[in-house]
Amino acid sequence: MALMAKKTEETVLTISHVIAKYLDVVKLTRSEHTMRAYKNSLNVFAEVLVEKWLDPSTTPIEKLTEDVVSPYAIYLKSYAPATEHLYLQAVKGFYEYVDSERFVEINLSRVRTLIRQRSRRPGIRLPQFPSDDIERLLEHVSVVENILLPAEDEDVTTARLRAMRDRAFLLMLADTGLRVHEACKLRRGDVDWNEHRAVVIGKGDKQAVVRFTSRSITAIKDYLSLRAETDGGSGKQLAALPLFARHDKGAGKKTKSMTPTTGRNIVKERVRQILGKESVGKITPHSFRHYFVTTVLRGSGNLKLAQELARHANIQVTQRYAHLSDDELDKGYYDIFEKKSK
Repeated sequence: MALMAKKTEETVLTISHVIAKYLDVVKLTRSEHTMRAYKNSLNVFAEVLVEKWLDPSTTPIEKLTEDVVSPYAIYLKSYAPATEHLYLQAVKGFYEYVDSERFVEINLSRVRTLIRQRSRRPGIRLPQFPSDDIERLLEHVSVVENILLPAEDEDVTTARLRAMRDRAFLLMLADTGLRVHEACKLRRGDVDWNEHRAVVIGKGDKQAVVRFTSRSITAIKDYLSLRAETDGGSGKQLAALPLFARHDKGAGKKTKSMTPTTGRNIVKERVRQILGKESVGKITPHSFRHYFVTTVLRGSGNLKLAQELARHANIQVTQRYAHLSDDELDKGYYDIFEKKSK
């Protein structure tokens, strides 16, 4: 009887059911950002299935074949090449999941060939960020009084806490190359204060060591010393407390972790305050990562060093930063062609 019930359940397992199961696996193994992208991809894949008269909500998983890959790839031609590439990778992962769980026997070699033959290569884009503006921003926030601007109904102590936090946060982003979600997840106990290092869990759940400059460590210590009373009264071990905390009415007197949204808002608020509203959106938390990689390359000329410090899995990602500015090109051209004629 139990066997019959199991068989009945298997016969009604639809493509939509299996997509949901696959996304549950992705959620456990990938970042929130990747999860959203994969979910969007599978939603588009489901739309293509419907266009092919294959409603995923009612069609048994056994009806799924590799033949859908081609029309899906064609459908994605209206998307940007980078999005097309990501969405195809998500669907390839879905087919691999279907095959590995033995819902259907899939010809994975054919799936990969179809994707390779029908997908565009994403163009190589040079990271664009206003380096001079970032340096102006960093120079300005180095002095706390420059950014000490109490919000409405905010006491001076809280305003100073926010200013000290924002100063430390921005200097750290520029000097470490940390991604915003990595920075927000840091705990006080993650930092080796003597060695100026921290162990982080980065992209792809990979553990890595990140190094801090003296100025960022000093800024963080200044901020934490101002937070000492609140942290000491939290009832928790200091090592377990977040390195960067919220300082808003919702947090009150408690030490609560910042979210990546808070991190992005810090950048947005300080950019508006220091550089003006016209610069909002031009500088994001990731701009500081671009700035970090470029600084390493210009200071060392060592591509491998920049790759390791930025924690890029593929050196081709780092190579996007290995370009010369217009000023450097002008100087090089002048040195070669003009000087010898004088």
